[in-house]
Amino acid sequence: MKAAVKATGKPASKTKGAPVNRAPPPREVRIIGGLWKRSKLPVADAPGLRPTPDRVRETLFNWLGQDLSGWRCLDAFAGSGALGFEAASRGASEVLLLERERRLARSLIETKERLKADKVRVENADALAWMARCPAASFELVFIDPPFDSEAIVPALDAARRVVVEGGYIYLEAAHALPPHAAEERGLKVHRQSRAGAVHFHLLQRATAAAAAASAVPA
Repeated sequence: MKAAVKATGKPASKTKGAPVNRAPPPREVRIIGGLWKRSKLPVADAPGLRPTPDRVRETLFNWLGQDLSGWRCLDAFAGSGALGFEAASRGASEVLLLERERRLARSLIETKERLKADKVRVENADALAWMARCPAASFELVFIDPPFDSEAIVPALDAARRVVVEGGYIYLEAAHALPPHAAEERGLKVHRQSRAGAVHFHLLQRATAAAAAASAVPA
């Protein structure tokens, strides 16, 4: 769409605070590494569903390492399942996909069956409620990618911190960069972070008890 033109013939300036038009999400994404490399995952037309872009997933799994053998992973806001299936493709021993929308959960189950992904489990559940009742320290890696511009970022981060093991990782994707103090006050450190367009993505690591005790000792 062309910009509005004033009588002077010059483009009108954009209104401050106006929403930024984003391209619609793709109809499918591909797994980029591991056992199911190049396998397609459908992306439903659903509000707030924007799968993690290929280049972001590639960067993330370069940070994590290509082999996740033995890792237990939780994809808390699964959506298309791109993050969870990517982890399973790279050898994770257990991957749980949580999806609140029943239609999307059914699609995830269909993808699991098509890929014969025996290590993947799908639950139609609210991520925050599920993590609240999950035993603590149950996963080596938790993915947090709620609907874009969601207000669930902070409560999801608190919940993920509880269910991840000491030394484990939390992947966080959001519309804004996470302030360092927001990680530190939760016993997390920003291991790596970057940005791709409007997406800010972070790899956080939960401190071990020894590290937390050391940091609490006065200099």
